[in-house]
Amino acid sequence: MEKVNWNVSGMSCTNCALTINKYLESKGLEEVKVNFIGGDVSFNLPDEMSKIDIQKGIDGLGYQVTNGVVSSTQKRKLFKSHLQRFVFSAIFTFPLMLHMIPGFHFHWLMNPYLQIGLTLPVFIVGMDYFGRSAFHSIAKGIPNMNVLITIGAIASFVYSLYGTFTNQAAEYMFYETTASILTLVFLGNWLEDKSVETTQSALQKLAHSQKTMANMIAYDDQHQEHIFPVESTSLKMGDLILMNSGDAVPMDCKILSGNVAVDESIITGEFIPVDKKIKDQLIGGSILVSGSAKAYVTAVGDDSILGNILQLVKNAQTEKPPVQQLADKISAVFVPVVVGLSALTFILNYTLADQTFTHSLMRSIAVLVISCPCAMGLATPAAIAVGLGRAARNGILFKNTKSLELFKSIEQVVFDKTGTLTTGQFIIERFALTQEGELLGVDAFKRIAYSLEKYSNHPLAKTIAKEWKVKDEMRFSQVEETKGFGMKGTDKEGNAFIAGSYKTVDSLTQDTTHNIYIVKNNTLLGWVDLTDQVRPEAVAVIQYLKNRNIRTILLSGDKKERCLLVANQLGIDDVFAEELPAQKLERIEALNNICPTAMIGDGINDAPALAKATVGISLSEASQIAVQSAEVVLMNHGLKNLPTALGLGKHTYLTIQQNLFWALIYNVIAIPFAAMGFLSPAFSALAMGLSDVVLAINSVRLNFKKVV
Repeated sequence: MEKVNWNVSGMSCTNCALTINKYLESKGLEEVKVNFIGGDVSFNLPDEMSKIDIQKGIDGLGYQVTNGVVSSTQKRKLFKSHLQRFVFSAIFTFPLMLHMIPGFHFHWLMNPYLQIGLTLPVFIVGMDYFGRSAFHSIAKGIPNMNVLITIGAIASFVYSLYGTFTNQAAEYMFYETTASILTLVFLGNWLEDKSVETTQSALQKLAHSQKTMANMIAYDDQHQEHIFPVESTSLKMGDLILMNSGDAVPMDCKILSGNVAVDESIITGEFIPVDKKIKDQLIGGSILVSGSAKAYVTAVGDDSILGNILQLVKNAQTEKPPVQQLADKISAVFVPVVVGLSALTFILNYTLADQTFTHSLMRSIAVLVISCPCAMGLATPAAIAVGLGRAARNGILFKNTKSLELFKSIEQVVFDKTGTLTTGQFIIERFALTQEGELLGVDAFKRIAYSLEKYSNHPLAKTIAKEWKVKDEMRFSQVEETKGFGMKGTDKEGNAFIAGSYKTVDSLTQDTTHNIYIVKNNTLLGWVDLTDQVRPEAVAVIQYLKNRNIRTILLSGDKKERCLLVANQLGIDDVFAEELPAQKLERIEALNNICPTAMIGDGINDAPALAKATVGISLSEASQIAVQSAEVVLMNHGLKNLPTALGLGKHTYLTIQQNLFWALIYNVIAIPFAAMGFLSPAFSALAMGLSDVVLAINSVRLNFKKVV
């Protein structure tokens, strides 16, 4: 299977996305995800299937793959946007509407053939867009909202033509209805497009920061240095670049020389500049506030941190949370139902309500035009687009939309200790040797500890490897790490060495108070104690959760005494200490059975538990497997962003509920009003477009709303 990610233009509503989704699934493709707001389409393509055939199929539906394997064949269009269509149509529609303005009664404008001449250009443009879209959607079995507009416009136009050619123009002339419907829907669509664009503003800002200019360094045959500007997108791994104060970091890179202060707010949401020196990493898209540096590129494109963020957010946008499934089902049957209601409106008005044929037809057209399946389809994606965008801008990455929705019900949060509640930056506080260790000596003791711990990614091991690094390290024929226990190595002579937790030496000593114990051939050589500091933001985070009656739990493999010390310092409710990975998994499963549980951790030991929790949250500095297991990633020491993540999840879901309520109420109220003749087709066309704008505006409020 190959993962394919395309961008498809031409999608205007959920029905469009459903049409493409249905087509791709009919071809047997798996993991199909379609997001009409961003135009992102992804699926797994079997090796035996052709990308070209799939792309041609999408093009045949009336959409265009903008980054496919071949250039999409599309006719050159006279109008490229709804605004252009609206302006063109308005020029012809305005004279038709003049008779509705008091004091403007020009008899010559009432000439039916003049009205045909004014209406025909609008009708042709409208059918070229709405009619073509309606035909494609009906052909694929998922009629979209353009079917309603097309039927309404054709009905009023044909009705007027009938009156004109049967010399009954005075009773049958509704050309202004045809023109105004099409013109005002073009206006509504343009307003909708602009509103939807604002829901993507945060992501657009991130994407824009990927494209900048860079000062590339190159050397000629005489090793003379030359600096010349290039686009950041043309950089490759290993390229040398020069950055000065005020420059944007073009791609992820590592400093070779120089000291700089960097604004990484584009990624982390933190506006305080961060000092960087030689060998430090710089994130593409960040800004040099002061200083200059030479660096080499370490990642480009989708492999960069910013590229990964954008791809994660795009993938998340294509995920459908459970709340959207009902809206999709309604949207899929909405158009046929409305057509049926329109026909019923005509019949009831003409028969039971004793209305004329003309009035009955106008009311049925108003029902067609005012109905808005787009509102139902836009309710969830618009809110999610804003929520995910704001989250990414603040250093919070949601891998799927399900976690956004699940945050609303979280009642307890479980924390790992080391590297999560504490800084993970240890120092060796003290160490001691047993009598057997004294015989070997301090240097030999440190050499054994370093030679074992250098193979581990555990924060304690990394500290020992850094502090006690030696040149003549021991060579092992076999080295293995056991999660929750420690490192074990065997040399060529068959000597067995261990650097591990108390569980590895419980038969050798009763002293449980130390971090690392060093053993040779089942003989205890000594122990090492390391200290860690509580993250300064941890106190505020725990207090935030307690103020909202969310239970806090510390779950760690560390000693109970150390865990209790941290828990008491922070005010954490419950502590589970000295837990192995399997025990952590069981503990999370039991907690999940009580109530929805979020877990935040950063170690390999946490990966199974993170995957099991209702919502797994990892820090960006975490081990790769922990990041992969979690559904939410907090960037750059992001524990401080946990309240924002929880708040955004809850408020995004609340916005979705508000949007769905508005979409439902709008249609429930508007359709009966139109059926009873209180709304004209022209007003209905404008109201239909504005209904989507209301949803987009309500969604955009998430960008500014206080969520913490």
